[in-house]
Amino acid sequence: MEGITEPKTEKYIYALLPARDRGMREMERYAAKNHVPIIGPACGRLLYQLARLIQARRVFEMGSAIGYSTLWLARAVGPRGRVFYTDGDPENARRAEEYLRRAGVLDRVRVLVGDALRLLDSTEGQFDLIFNDVSKTQYPEVFRRAVLRVRVGGLFITDNVLWSGRVARPASKDPETRAIQKFNRLIYRSPKLFTTVIPLRDGFAVCEKLK
Repeated sequence: MEGITEPKTEKYIYALLPARDRGMREMERYAAKNHVPIIGPACGRLLYQLARLIQARRVFEMGSAIGYSTLWLARAVGPRGRVFYTDGDPENARRAEEYLRRAGVLDRVRVLVGDALRLLDSTEGQFDLIFNDVSKTQYPEVFRRAVLRVRVGGLFITDNVLWSGRVARPASKDPETRAIQKFNRLIYRSPKLFTTVIPLRDGFAVCEKLK
């Protein structure tokens, strides 16, 4: 996935980042080698920081892949928190469990395999934070179902909302692009949300639940 920021500025941002621990670096290398989409360290730090700022303890993640963002979130919620991991690929889930076990946070994570929307529906309760990174054609439906599950004052965060700049093409016929364009209109127009899109990597939408 191409970033949004001008390439030299993007390189500068990533050069500033502190080194990750061995486990995270291993996940980053595996993702790069095997073309597994992960949010990367810059967005990982942002996700961690936002979760910490609202003192998130109960987090639902929609589309977790090998557990890279899960690890950032599990560290953010602390030993008394809980992160719900979801992915449709059992092999991704197995690999994620191993990474999270080695990182010492597996006891904070509940690993769920299947469709993220169905898993959200079958998991009871409200969440301090929901992180959305599923198939892009599902984004409008995620909006309709996930926002209801975030507590007032909590956060609904979504990756890839700028989609390598393709969302700026008004006449796009690509179903993924059109779905993201629709999603972006929904989150900005919703009276239940206060939304900001941050043009970091591929675009991060941060929505505070107002009511």
